Amino acid sequence: MNVRLQKFLADAGVASRRAGEKLILEGRVSVNGKTVTELGTKVDPKKDDVMADGAPVRARKKLYIAVNKPRGYICTKLDPERRKCIGELLPKEWSILNTVGRLDRESEGLIFMTNDGDFSLHMTHPRFRILKRYWAAVPGKLDPKKIEPFMKGVQHEGERLRAESVRILETSNRETTVELDLREGKNREVRRMFETIGLEVLRLRRVQIGKIKLGDLPEGKWRTLTEPEIKSLLSPS
Repeated sequence: MNVRLQKFLADAGVASRRAGEKLILEGRVSVNGKTVTELGTKVDPKKDDVMADGAPVRARKKLYIAVNKPRGYICTKLDPERRKCIGELLPKEWSILNTVGRLDRESEGLIFMTNDGDFSLHMTHPRFRILKRYWAAVPGKLDPKKIEPFMKGVQHEGERLRAESVRILETSNRETTVELDLREGKNREVRRMFETIGLEVLRLRRVQIGKIKLGDLPEGKWRTLTEPEIKSLLSPS
């Protein structure tokens, strides 16, 4: 499949798309031995020979990883405060990978990591409405009627938050576990929903993204996504 030259350069790790455009306009990129200066140029990553500043550019293998993030880890590569980072759970040679979206430090569960920017955009942009399922533990015995408004939408700090579905999994006088399905992916959405009814989330775990479930993946461990799983995530739901 042909792609724009600046995207190919970005995917190969040569430069960002904007920096890649500058390289092209400055005449520093060639395709099959010919200097290219037009931004609309497309290349076939499998057939065309691309060079930047005289060095060959090779398509970088795209990686798609599922991680069971433990509580206490942050979703960044490096942290000046030396807190534990999710990248520490992966092999060092995968330092190029970025998280797809975020889980806050105190949240745990399923998160993807990849070097494919298009995949990341598809998984996180609200227009694609990718399902994300969470289990939230809150204190006390919860009346189901208190969480019914979540499906109609609740206001928090001027923003409307809405769950596609919500149900109680377990309840006792000490604690209640609630399952919520979301599709918009707003910042700290589950915790903020419960704040509107005066409850603090004690534990929050993401157990599913699209059709991919956390399953029995151990805490702190990772696995690669299969081709069928990747296709299922990119297919219209």
